[in-house]
Amino acid sequence: MRISTLQMFNIANKGMADANEAMAKTQEQLSTGVRVLTPSEDPVASTKIMQLNTELSNITQYQKNIDLAKNNLVAQETALTSINHLIQRMQELAVQAGNTATLSPTEYSALASEVDARTDELLNILNTQNANGDYIFGGYKSSEEPFSGTLSSGFRYQGDEGQQFIKVANNTTVASTDSGKSIFVDLQSAHNTVSTYASSGNTSSPPLQINIGQVVDQEAFDKFYPKDMVVSFNADSAVLPAGKNYTVTERSSGRVIVANQPYVSGSDIELNGVKFKIIGNPVSGEAPTAATRSFGADAALILPADFTPPANETFTMQVAGRSETFVLDGPIANTGDLSAVLNSTLNGNATKLAALGLTATNTGIQMPAGIDFSVAGGSAAVDAVLGLDTTLGSRSSDGVLAKPGDRVFIDSSEKQDILTTLARFSEGMKSYEATEEGRALLKEQIGNTLNNLKNAQTGILNTTSKLGARFNTLDSTEQLHLDSELVMAEVLSKLRDVDYAEAATRLSAESMVLQAAQSAFVRVSQLTLFSRL
Repeated sequence: MRISTLQMFNIANKGMADANEAMAKTQEQLSTGVRVLTPSEDPVASTKIMQLNTELSNITQYQKNIDLAKNNLVAQETALTSINHLIQRMQELAVQAGNTATLSPTEYSALASEVDARTDELLNILNTQNANGDYIFGGYKSSEEPFSGTLSSGFRYQGDEGQQFIKVANNTTVASTDSGKSIFVDLQSAHNTVSTYASSGNTSSPPLQINIGQVVDQEAFDKFYPKDMVVSFNADSAVLPAGKNYTVTERSSGRVIVANQPYVSGSDIELNGVKFKIIGNPVSGEAPTAATRSFGADAALILPADFTPPANETFTMQVAGRSETFVLDGPIANTGDLSAVLNSTLNGNATKLAALGLTATNTGIQMPAGIDFSVAGGSAAVDAVLGLDTTLGSRSSDGVLAKPGDRVFIDSSEKQDILTTLARFSEGMKSYEATEEGRALLKEQIGNTLNNLKNAQTGILNTTSKLGARFNTLDSTEQLHLDSELVMAEVLSKLRDVDYAEAATRLSAESMVLQAAQSAFVRVSQLTLFSRL
């Protein structure tokens, strides 16, 4: 067989290129320390290496999450410890304040000053932020202060009931925060109590305020519980002489408790065993415009008429879905007679008018509250006397409802937040009077304070124990990650890392092969026909 010169050169070139490529690959393995440089070299090992790298990356992130969770829990534990110490001091003051036989109003005022200072301190602790600037007791609303308010206007929780969880393992999440509502707000009160606050829809400037209030007659309040009260400011024209006035109603039913009471800023208001103060200049409401249906509004009146038995006629009037049937049962020569029949107590019409909130005068029918009403269900004879189309239906359209002004709320509750407990304790000492009634009232307030502080302390201790369980979970999970990381790193090293002894030996052999190929090429390249001539 004859081998051409070109073929000989190609074979030699390929052999040396392959040998050189093998050497370069081995040299790269030695320089990088990595055995599998491309997935094609070992597909099975490459897949496993990718999986292990992913798991190691997850563990790294989980470790960061664990550090973050620990930082949050440490901040929370520190805050709870400070609050517990503060509660213990308040319990000492409450016990001291119980000595009503020797302490004077001046001394109680001094004790109240310390309570006020500690309440401000507590408010700052409840608004504690973590290293990221998040409020640890705000729930999901961690970017806003969860607790706000003052001793004079009361306190409000503006966070939510959410609990932030951090994933620390594939199937493990740990709560890194607790809602301030569950720890400091939803605390069982020693007795039924109230929560006071102003409506967010108020428009007065500066805003109208209501103080924290006090239950001064527990028996009277327990009879009213669990209903809530709403204080609404009416139109100034509701009283004579015109001026600021308010009406108090039951929130659920709308039943009026007191109506059109003159308002004096800062004066005590006592209702259903609850005493409170409203401070500020409220925006007054607007009076309603009565809804009317005048006699003869739809057709001319045809009088006189006689509806004496047995020729009685009836028709219905409806207000806000409630209907009553009225009877015409006498001679009607003019609108005065018609008004008298509609206001008669003998036929029950007067009671029905009152039930619907309507009035009947010589000129027509009115709804003073401004709710439109309808007249229907009559006959042609009734239409003629009323001058209204009762057969097809006649409805007023000029009623305008009253527009309430500013409002404040007094909600019944079996819960009392820790800030309000301290504020009421302080208020009770500030308003102490050295009388038998004053001593009894203060003793009751002190007893409630001690019970409420005990409930708060129990809640804090329960939360602290939960923090301990979470710390244990984080520690055990962190240790598991460290152990897993060591095992994975060892397996990854076996799959990925180069064996330097084997690679060095292989490089030496590949270098020898390359040298042999080069030497052979030099010899073979000199074999030509011309050298044999």
